[in-house]
Amino acid sequence: MKIGIVCYPTFGGSGVVATELGLELSRRGHEVHFITYSQPVRLELIGSNLHFHEVNVPEYPLFHYQPYELALSSKLVDMVKLHKIDVLHVHYAIPHAYAAYMAKKMLHEEGIEVPIVTTLHGTDITLVGSHPFYKSAVTFSINKSDAVTSVSQNLKDDTMRLFNIKRDIDVVPNFIDLEKHDFHFTDCQRELMAEPHERIMTHISNFRPVKRIRDIIQVFYKIQKEMPAKLMMVGEGPEKEPAEMLCEKMGIADKVIFFGNSSEIDKILCFSDLFLLPSETESFGLAALEAMASGVPVISSNTGGIPEVNKHGVSGFLSEVGDIDDMTSNALYILKDEKRLAEFKKNAIEESKRFNIHEIVPMYEAIYERALANCISI
Repeated sequence: MKIGIVCYPTFGGSGVVATELGLELSRRGHEVHFITYSQPVRLELIGSNLHFHEVNVPEYPLFHYQPYELALSSKLVDMVKLHKIDVLHVHYAIPHAYAAYMAKKMLHEEGIEVPIVTTLHGTDITLVGSHPFYKSAVTFSINKSDAVTSVSQNLKDDTMRLFNIKRDIDVVPNFIDLEKHDFHFTDCQRELMAEPHERIMTHISNFRPVKRIRDIIQVFYKIQKEMPAKLMMVGEGPEKEPAEMLCEKMGIADKVIFFGNSSEIDKILCFSDLFLLPSETESFGLAALEAMASGVPVISSNTGGIPEVNKHGVSGFLSEVGDIDDMTSNALYILKDEKRLAEFKKNAIEESKRFNIHEIVPMYEAIYERALANCISI
């Protein structure tokens, strides 16, 4: 099968999932074409059945905002015709499903029918849901897709509640390539980050307000008062600088390391004892799953799709959003007992196996086949 994938080529969860999906599909013998404005950050190799096509947006003084959707639609038409792509898999309803529908309509005029599979990741639903002027476009894009998937049951429920959806939505969870996380570093170099007696906490995100970065700092502040500890903050975003200033103000700057974006997440998780994810909401919680696959228990908020990933009392603990004291108490419960920590680490790995890439990708393949067989005629 020839599959076109449209996604945001960034460090965000949707871009990571789309890229890993494409890589696995190519390994399974499919021809995969990534069509986006830059090469996805995790797309390291281009091969005979793995391709990248850049979407260029010409600069015109006439436009206050350059028309990316128009450029993407035109590129999709060209790539489908040139490479005879069978199905388009777009990640995010807006703008990708919207642009894909326009491409589908243009291709229909030339006698070419191509189905659209749309995957909803969260921001396109939860944020748009609070901005009604996008609501009609989101509803239209979902209803005009040949198949729609959601990364969690919670996100599906939100979508059905917020929009007038007239079609089925399949829940296909995000996934993890467990083979990539089954690493055994001969030298984890943990001593570069902390002393042997210190516990290490980690947070990885895009540092947006929804991640509640301040809560992470406050939880860590309480933990380090009880036991020797270090905090590793991985990522870039608008909340990074305020977080650095807060650490200075609280007198813990020497115990917190800000890495910025990193392509060595596996090595960072290698020496982590606990992962902190106190987000306001998460459609799934891919960062938590990556931590669990690396044997790192998770202290998280009980919101969105996170409870579908982090099992309370098994792979970590869930607390209400903003409940810093409860998160601190749960963290100390795990960290203060060596045997208990080892048990939670083991449980985290076991829970992550539910999301093995080899179990999830066949679900997408079946959806592609169904979309091809039931392509909506325009």
